[in-house]
Amino acid sequence: MKIGFIGLGNMGAPMAANLAKAGHDVTGFDMADISVEGVTMAGSAAEAATGADVVITMLPNGQILRKVAEEIVPAMTKGAALVDCSTVDVDSARAVAEQAQAAGLLSVDAPVSGGIGGAAGGTLTFMAGGSEAAFERASPLFDIMGQKAVHCGEAGAGQAAKICNNMILGVTMIATCEAFALADKLGLDRQKMFDVVSTSSGYSWSMNAYCPAPGVGPQSPADNGYKPGFAADLMLKDLRLSQQAAESADADTPMGALAQALYARFVEDEDGAGRDFSAMLPRFETRGRG
Repeated sequence: MKIGFIGLGNMGAPMAANLAKAGHDVTGFDMADISVEGVTMAGSAAEAATGADVVITMLPNGQILRKVAEEIVPAMTKGAALVDCSTVDVDSARAVAEQAQAAGLLSVDAPVSGGIGGAAGGTLTFMAGGSEAAFERASPLFDIMGQKAVHCGEAGAGQAAKICNNMILGVTMIATCEAFALADKLGLDRQKMFDVVSTSSGYSWSMNAYCPAPGVGPQSPADNGYKPGFAADLMLKDLRLSQQAAESADADTPMGALAQALYARFVEDEDGAGRDFSAMLPRFETRGRG
């Protein structure tokens, strides 16, 4: 396929490189002056989108997505597909989908899970919203860039699935870190704590696969000085999206709201910026009830 790829940052660049490696004709654009192996660089987003069978976007937020869509939708060929892999608010995803459909384009919102490692290794999970026809058009590309793609429903459903998943993740990571800090103060060995919880009713992905305690469980960012696998800054972004969606949908999400407030404090007022989201554990270790 002829593919336009707009947004070649930490995630987009390796995704585009994997598509080029698989034999697709990829033209890319980014605001930064960069080069990506196998990708022909364009001078503008519209130029990258012109004549493409599929245009993929990987952008920082909904406002930028809307702005880019204004530029690329008129440049795209009728019947082509716009596949947005950014994590943005549901309202922006739906607005861009409507704009694309009005122009005779197929449209998919397909945020990803798996981080930079997943992007480089082609092992991402895609959560997709859009029509069946749009999902089928994008599926062969999802197979190259990732290991799983789930068609979650109509436009905006991919973003809804992503933010609901990450709201659970943010809440469970905080609970896991709190429990380790409490176990420390009760004199319970961390390894014993892990051995019990990881095989009992308290088990979760945060505990079993991404344990925030160094030297306990499988390798995780805790074993690498909390250098980000998934940055606390990005968790805060996703939790804010979850609360924006909850506000829009009139949903009661008190735990999600509290998780957002705690990550905001951690990132903006403490030392969480640039650290992994599991670095909440050393934060709780040093705190008392006051």
